[in-house]
Amino acid sequence: MMPAPDQIQTAVITGGGGGFGAAAARALHKAGFRVVVGDIDSSAAEALAAELDLSGETAVTATLDVSKPEHFQHVLDRIISRWGSAEVLVNNAARTAVQPVLEITPEDFNAIMAVNAGGTFAGSQIFGRHFKARGYGRIINLASLAGQNGGTATGAHYAASKGAILTLTKVFARDLAPFGVTVNAIAPGPMDTPMVRSVLTGDKLAATLANIPVGHLGDPDFVASLVVMLAAPSAGFVTGACWDVNGGIYMR
Repeated sequence: MMPAPDQIQTAVITGGGGGFGAAAARALHKAGFRVVVGDIDSSAAEALAAELDLSGETAVTATLDVSKPEHFQHVLDRIISRWGSAEVLVNNAARTAVQPVLEITPEDFNAIMAVNAGGTFAGSQIFGRHFKARGYGRIINLASLAGQNGGTATGAHYAASKGAILTLTKVFARDLAPFGVTVNAIAPGPMDTPMVRSVLTGDKLAATLANIPVGHLGDPDFVASLVVMLAAPSAGFVTGACWDVNGGIYMR
C-alpha cells in the first residue's frame, strides 16, 4: 500500500556510518525520511545519528553486519515493533581490496563476495518479503562502474561482487514488481569518498583523473540525491534499472 502523504517513511542504510552511506543517510533524512543508520561500526553510526537528530526520533542506529542475514531480520523486527513498517532499504555496505587477480585466494574472494553480494542478497530478500506483504517498498543497491567494466583500480573480487549486485537487482526487480516494490541500482564511477581515496593513493589518483572524460571525481551528494529520487513513492515506474554516474568513463 502506497504510504500516505503525511506518513514518515523509514529508510535503512547499510554501511551508513561513513563514506557514501553517510551522504545517503543525510540526504534521506533531509528529504523527510526517518533513517536507520546500519553499520558494523556502532560508534560511527551513533555519531551520525546524533548529528541528524539528537532526540533519536528520526535518526537511530543499528549494529548491522551485512554478511549475517540474522542482523537484517533483527533490524527489521525492531523497526516493525517501533514504527509498524519499513519502506526503503539502501544496500550500500561494501568491502574493497586492491589485489592482483592471480594473487587472490579463495578466502579473499569469498570474504569480499559475502559482504558485497551476499549482503545485498540477504537484505533484499529479508526486506523484500516485508515490502511484498505490505504492497510497497523501495530497494536501492549500490553497484559500481567496476561491475560493468571489470574494474581497473580494485580487485577482481570487488568487481565480481558489484557485477553480481547488478544481476541481483534485475532478479529482485522482476519478482517484486507486481507487489508495488521497485529495485534499482546506482553504479558510480570513482567518487570523492574516503574509500576511493584509500585505493587511489599516490600517482594512482592523477592517473585516474586523466582517464575520466569530465576530469574530476564524482560528487557523493549528487549520487545521494539519486537515492532519494529512487526512494520516493513517485518512482514507481522505474525498476530493474542501473543509473550510471561515472563521468563518461563507461558509456552504453
